[in-house]
Amino acid sequence: MSLRLANASVTYPGATEPAVHQVDLTFEEGTHTAILGPNGAGKSTILRALGGLLPCDPGEAVLDGREARSWPRREFARRVAFVSSAEESAFPVRVRDYVALGRNPYVDGWRGPSPADREAVGVALHRADLDGLASRYLGSLSAGELQRARIARALAQDPDIMLLDEPTAHLDLGHEFAAFALLAELVAQLSLTVISVTHNLNMASRFCGRIVLVADGTILADGPPGDVLTPDRLARAFDWPVDTMIRPGLGIVAVPVAPGDAP
Repeated sequence: MSLRLANASVTYPGATEPAVHQVDLTFEEGTHTAILGPNGAGKSTILRALGGLLPCDPGEAVLDGREARSWPRREFARRVAFVSSAEESAFPVRVRDYVALGRNPYVDGWRGPSPADREAVGVALHRADLDGLASRYLGSLSAGELQRARIARALAQDPDIMLLDEPTAHLDLGHEFAAFALLAELVAQLSLTVISVTHNLNMASRFCGRIVLVADGTILADGPPGDVLTPDRLARAFDWPVDTMIRPGLGIVAVPVAPGDAP
């Protein structure tokens, strides 16, 4: 199942200029793509447009040959899951019940969850390493555990595509690494298509086979990490000098340097 932005521009109400301009991207099955760029570059706008949450004019987001916003939302949610970094529950809820919300696109409100729904929730909890936390309340979880619960809820949707908006925001180094490692495992085991907006260049280079570098609402570069994460492109995108080095087995390490220092 493919997802594409076709020559898409998005302009927010009241704005005089588009937030993203003539973006053309296609995402293939079984890949993890990171969308990188500075604050306000248009990264989250691209992700929300792909999820059919924002209209494109001109252009369109296309899921399997059909304009994303024309899909019935229930059908679309069976194929595409969206994971936010900041969503909180407005009421006390246990982890298992929170993950079960991912089955809403399948559940008939009159009959309640089926054995297949309960099985999907159990599988999602296991894949996210949450079996031992299923009875805990969300409010008692650490930031890393809570993010795994969000990913598990998306997995319970049994999607073909996962869209993640800063999935490791507010996580410490260990939890951040674990989250990216979990996503890599899911891509490999389930042939999921994963598209992540992130600020962590180093994690993206380690775990993502493709990098889309965005600045000022346009695509500066698109390709493998080694082709995209170069000092000149990063300096142009972030308006700051950046040095890079290649660590065998670890990917590319990007390091901001002080103005005037030689990279």
